[in-house]
Amino acid sequence: MARSEKPLVVILSGPSGVGKDAVLSRMKQLGFPYHFTVTATTRTIRTGETDGVDYIFVSKETFSRMADADGLLESANVYGNMYGIPRDQVTKALEAGQDVVVKIDVQGAATIREILPDALFIFLAAPEMSEVASRLKRRMTESPEALQRRLDTALKEMEEAPKFDFIVYNREGRIDDAALEIGSIIDRERTSRD
Repeated sequence: MARSEKPLVVILSGPSGVGKDAVLSRMKQLGFPYHFTVTATTRTIRTGETDGVDYIFVSKETFSRMADADGLLESANVYGNMYGIPRDQVTKALEAGQDVVVKIDVQGAATIREILPDALFIFLAAPEMSEVASRLKRRMTESPEALQRRLDTALKEMEEAPKFDFIVYNREGRIDDAALEIGSIIDRERTSRD
């Protein structure tokens, strides 16, 4: 894939449980030549996650220092935990001529739209909300109340899909299709924007 003279910032968003992490992980495995940002968070590390790979796990104090020093492109409180995109990850990749993929929640995507209106916004969705519920239940990381709160929020977040440039459906058992479709969208947009 040819590099653009002006690399793209790609915002990948969607409700909790649609498989954003899984799709991005698959894109990395398939060797897509993008810089994938790693989000900083104050939430507790989950079983199977690796600090610095899945997220940058920091204390609330460290997160506050990063925010106060303008070290975050965007930050948000999501389900009682802070999440933020380290600004230097984006700027360094762009300076190196590399497209940047930023995974962010729907609330954060709205903020980024104000800061980077020329970014490419892709909404990842599940074809049915029942798939989202099933995926969240399989995680077994939340209480029943927290799970219901995520599902209620996911329903509201689905209403934001029309504000995105593209919607990609992550169908159960077809993660490669979603990963390849995202890559294809990025390549087409890079060509059309040159």
